[in-house]
Amino acid sequence: QVQVEESGGGLVQAGGSLSVSCAASGRTFRTYAMGWFRQAPGKEREFVAAITWNIGITYYADSVKGRFTISRDSAKNTVYLQMKNLKPEDTAVYYCAARGSPLNVQTAGRKGDYDYWGQGTQVTVSS
Repeated sequence: QVQVEESGGGLVQAGGSLSVSCAASGRTFRTYAMGWFRQAPGKEREFVAAITWNIGITYYADSVKGRFTISRDSAKNTVYLQMKNLKPEDTAVYYCAARGSPLNVQTAGRKGDYDYWGQGTQVTVSS
């Protein structure tokens, strides 16, 4: 079994910055990519960003382009999401997920293509 665990998150004022991280551990799993999703109360879980593990190709939802940056540290099996210029509408539980299958711009946001998920971490942006 593969464990995916998020950390970070918290409360920040609008316009501020926050980072969350995600560590993958457990049995050997050929991780092709890691992704971040978020779910606000009463809404569907939506794609935020993804990164391929080998060469670091990144994908972003339009709503976060230019504000969020995803990166990874292969040696630590950790992926990061740096969030800047946060808005109240960014408030959500942020989930990290790992996938063993290739992805492209059309498939990066498909929740069903991700194999392992973390429990999520709360990010709250106050106005």
